Formats: sequence, C-alpha cells, structure tokens
Amino acid sequence: MQTFVFILEIIGTIAFAASGAMTALKKDMDLFGIAILGITTAVGGGALRDIILGNTPPSMFEKPIYTVVAAVTSLVVFFPFIRRTFDKNQYLYDHIIRVMDALGLAIFTVMGINVAKTVTDGHNLFLLVFVGVITGVGGGLMRDVMAGDTPYIFVKHVYASASIAGALVCALLWEPLGAVLAMFIGATLVFTIRLLAAHYKWSLPHAK
Repeated sequence: MQTFVFILEIIGTIAFAASGAMTALKKDMDLFGIAILGITTAVGGGALRDIILGNTPPSMFEKPIYTVVAAVTSLVVFFPFIRRTFDKNQYLYDHIIRVMDALGLAIFTVMGINVAKTVTDGHNLFLLVFVGVITGVGGGLMRDVMAGDTPYIFVKHVYASASIAGALVCALLWEPLGAVLAMFIGATLVFTIRLLAAHYKWSLPHAK
C-alpha cells in the first residue's frame, strides 16, 4: 500500500509540476519563476490539506522528495528544446498541459482522502470530500493566482466538479472495496470527466 501511494504521489507531483512550469513558460517567466510555479502547483494543495487537518509542519517540509521532484520537472520543462517545441506547436502545448493537469487533479484528489483517512477517524464524509478536493485543486488555484490569471476552477470547463465527483466515489467505496481499488476508481473518474469536459466543452452555467 505504501509503495502504491508513493508511486501515485510521484506521478501526480510530476504532472502538476509540469503544468505549473508550462504555465510559467507562457507567461515568459525566468528560470526561478518557472521553478517556483512548478513547485507551488505540485505541493501547494498538499500543504493546504495538511494545514486544514492540523498535520504540521506540512509533509512537503518533512518529505522534501516531492519538492525536489517538482523542481527537477520544472527545470526539464525549461530546457531549450522543450521550450522551442511548445512555442512552435500550440496544439501540443494545449494537449499536454490538459492531460498533465487532469492527471494531477485526479491523483491528488484521492491522495487527499488517503491522508484524511490516516489523520482522522475516516468517517466524516464531508471532511473527506472537502480535503480531497482542496488537495486536488489547491495547487492549481495558487498557480493561477501567482500567474495573474482567473483561477481555472472558476472559469474553465468542469474542473472542481470532477474532483468532487471522484472524491465522493472514492470515499464511499473505501470501506466496501478497499483503499487501492477505491483510489483507482476515484482517480479514473476525475481524469475521465476532466478530459471529456475539456474535449466536449462541458461547462457549468455562467452568469452571462
């Protein structure tokens, strides 16, 4: 179980760090800005989760491996070859950042529930779902604010709603199916809804 969780966390960290660094590239930030945005996107949601749960200091400080992985991923995105490739191919850039963001959202949503289950008694459904969603969208929220954009979760196609759906399914299936299967199903649901929403332009009602 610990190995499974660690692998998921590393994959999610790489995915979110890549999306943060790619956003920084489009904002024409320097190397430091790219690294900070990548790291913030990758570990920001987890830091918010730990603060809400009273699990301090946040795990990003006790387990710096995730920050290191996020920093290395951001530096890779900064490589001249990769930067030139994204500059020349907007479709590739849009496709990769969409997939990376959906993957990070899916993984960190269920990881948030896993941590909440460990730290608390694990029977408060609202707390589990809330913490799962905060873990999933928190890093992206910080990324958008730092990049000077309206947060993704407020204006883009179904995003936080996908996290809520996956978190709810994961939490409800935890006891009957076990942790691993519940996390797999929950993450798959988030990932699928997010990509379908982006492809088919699904959105919640807007004011206008």
